[in-house]
Amino acid sequence: MLSEQEVAELLSIEEVMAAVEVAFKEATLGYAQNPPKVYLNFSQHRGDLRVMPAYLERQDVASVKLVSAHPDNPQKFGLPTVQGTLMLFDPRNGSLLSIMGGQNITALRTAAAGGIAAKHLANMDSKVVTFVGAGVQARTQFLALLAAGFRFEEVRVWDISPKAVAAFISDVKCKAGQLKLVHVTNLAEAIQGTDIVVTTTPSRMPLILDSWVSDGTHFNCVGADAPGKEEIDPEILKRAKIIVDNWEQACHSGEINVPLRNGVISKADIWAELGEILIGMKVGRTSPEEITVFDTTGIAVQDAVTANLVYTKALQNKRGSFIEI
Repeated sequence: MLSEQEVAELLSIEEVMAAVEVAFKEATLGYAQNPPKVYLNFSQHRGDLRVMPAYLERQDVASVKLVSAHPDNPQKFGLPTVQGTLMLFDPRNGSLLSIMGGQNITALRTAAAGGIAAKHLANMDSKVVTFVGAGVQARTQFLALLAAGFRFEEVRVWDISPKAVAAFISDVKCKAGQLKLVHVTNLAEAIQGTDIVVTTTPSRMPLILDSWVSDGTHFNCVGADAPGKEEIDPEILKRAKIIVDNWEQACHSGEINVPLRNGVISKADIWAELGEILIGMKVGRTSPEEITVFDTTGIAVQDAVTANLVYTKALQNKRGSFIEI
């Protein structure tokens, strides 16, 4: 058994990015079982519980994650918005190998996908990045972008909570170096002239308007991860190259789910899954002026490879506790 603290101490964003890239490639090549998430919706509590199983056949790694998302948790209960537990299994005999905290795994593997996508889809000379939402995922997305090789000059941060922005700036200051960290209260001003936009809110209505967006902008759309959620104006999608992490999940619960349901876009408007770009089936960005959108809902193979990384390092470093169930 591995606690959240132990998991956090065993992981680095660079290691997770390397593992997650392999997971996307394996899924695209057909060597992974990655069924869409199953949801239990707690409408009266404004939250949900998701079940996410995966099996990577060539790595012989299998896991199941139980993860909940309750946006009101920080204010109501002093708990994180996202909480999770991950179970790793031995595919040879079905034995349970490990139960581990899933919160840090979820945060880092989600950010890893964003960093990988940006490396292939954003202009690598991007100087300004804007975070819409200043929670845990914004912090890890920032780390992943730095790990992907971006050298920003300015970081803009917007959130409905000024306290969240202040906390974000305080937390990332030590990793920002000479970067200019800016608390922006006007969202339009935060978007105009930026190179990369990372959205991590639970919004159910577009926050970012098409008229604010310049040519060449790349979006990592992270917050829309359940039916009915959306963060950006569908008109942006109509003039962008859209890449999803997984079509089955994204059409149901990603940034594209509402525009698809409303007939604003269709499946034909989706350029590729991320794995197709990583294995060379499709190209990423083709010009500096292109607008690109990465719609990530988080897929279970990301959890499986990250959990296996934690488990392997825990055995090597003699971390965790052995229990009987």
